[in-house]
Amino acid sequence: MRGYFGIGVENINKPFNVGNLFRSAHAFGASFIFTIAATYQRTEGAQSDTSDSLASIPFYDVPSLSSLSLPRGCSLVGVELQDNAVELPSFNHPRCAAYVLGPEKASLSPALTARCDHIIRIPTRFCLNVGIAGVVVMYDRLISTRRFPARPVMPGGPDVTTLERFRTAPPLGEVALAERDGALADP
Repeated sequence: MRGYFGIGVENINKPFNVGNLFRSAHAFGASFIFTIAATYQRTEGAQSDTSDSLASIPFYDVPSLSSLSLPRGCSLVGVELQDNAVELPSFNHPRCAAYVLGPEKASLSPALTARCDHIIRIPTRFCLNVGIAGVVVMYDRLISTRRFPARPVMPGGPDVTTLERFRTAPPLGEVALAERDGALADP
């Protein structure tokens, strides 16, 4: 899928949750990460961000909601446990999206909720940890926007021949280098 996504939090104050979320965002290939009106110490968050995502992904520390600016065409998607929200398994992710989660023990602010293009919910009985909720949303985006083989009827994974149809061809530059170095020579 073409496009990109970013993920962030509003009014968060627990640095380890932010570090965990940002590390996961780095692993899932987020294009940017952000906070809105956060009150946490970035150095403390770095203790749980073992991938050092802030050195690899653009980070935006937005002081207030009125300062939030997203790229043209980027949909703002709030993640909130609301009755009128779209349940995540039924949600069609926008090509370009910025996902935002609320603080621990609270919700997204009414002003941010009103600004969101979409509100989604993870269908759980109660709220999840911010870092875990972010992982669930990013994983759902991954499996619903990329091409993977269908799940088999029986337990286990698809057979190897099925997987070959879904394997992405390497870039032509890599093929040329491998041919030059003899890595693609027939045995």
